[in-house]
Amino acid sequence: MAQRTHLGDADCSIAQALEVVGDWWTLLIVRDTARGLHRFDELQRELGMSRKVLAERLKLLVEAGVLAREPYRERPVRHEYRLTPRGRGLLPVLIALQDWGDNWILGEGEMTATTEEASREAERVHALRGTRVPELLLPNRFGEVADPVAQTPFTVLYCFPGAYARAESYPPGWAGIPGAKGCTFESCTYRDQLAEFTAAGASVHGVSTQRADEQREFAEQERLRFPLFSDADLALAAALRLPTFRVAGVTRLKRMTLVVDRERIVREVFYPIQDIEASVSAALAAVRDSA
Repeated sequence: MAQRTHLGDADCSIAQALEVVGDWWTLLIVRDTARGLHRFDELQRELGMSRKVLAERLKLLVEAGVLAREPYRERPVRHEYRLTPRGRGLLPVLIALQDWGDNWILGEGEMTATTEEASREAERVHALRGTRVPELLLPNRFGEVADPVAQTPFTVLYCFPGAYARAESYPPGWAGIPGAKGCTFESCTYRDQLAEFTAAGASVHGVSTQRADEQREFAEQERLRFPLFSDADLALAAALRLPTFRVAGVTRLKRMTLVVDRERIVREVFYPIQDIEASVSAALAAVRDSA
């Protein structure tokens, strides 16, 4: 293994963290395990790195407690690599890097809850068509963990920046952030058309990075009859590399909609969303067409 330079700053948490994840390959491995790639050959194929280098980085991450090496076959013995709680603690780091790249490398550095139709960010999100949503559990508005993908033929996952029961709960300047307004209207539009989605074989699930208690208060006020899930730990955002923005100290999902089938395959993507009512109608049409 290549010699690592020890930073030697025992009192600096940044320096100590870089001892573990300072090599760029290590964060890419964490990124791809969060996306549901757990086996050596899957990671090697996705990353395009040599088997020797990958083996070295995996060994480092296992020794650091970021990944756990778990057997999935006995004869011959084969192992998978899964994120530990310590590893999942790196997900906000990945999302922060992605957000910075979207804003300052691919974008103009402006805070926005949406993007342009022809942006590379939109291209990345549209590339989710045909990919699989990894198995994960998110807290619902009652604080109970559940799968955001339902057992119905289709799940419409609409991701929204934030919706609150009280106007004073919104961050200052919220209305001035492009794409941020309209979360209540979007949720209520899905509420009003829920019977049509159900008849077409689809469950409707809302996802934001808000706390479960904030979602529960909002859902009760607006009488929502479908689940809201909290991605406060950014597990879904990291798994699908969903675009985010940050305001009032909170990382928030940009507005988008995914249509996912029972096998967890993303069948359709709507992003950016410029007309909320039209996007709900388009999601319903996509479900009916797929069915």
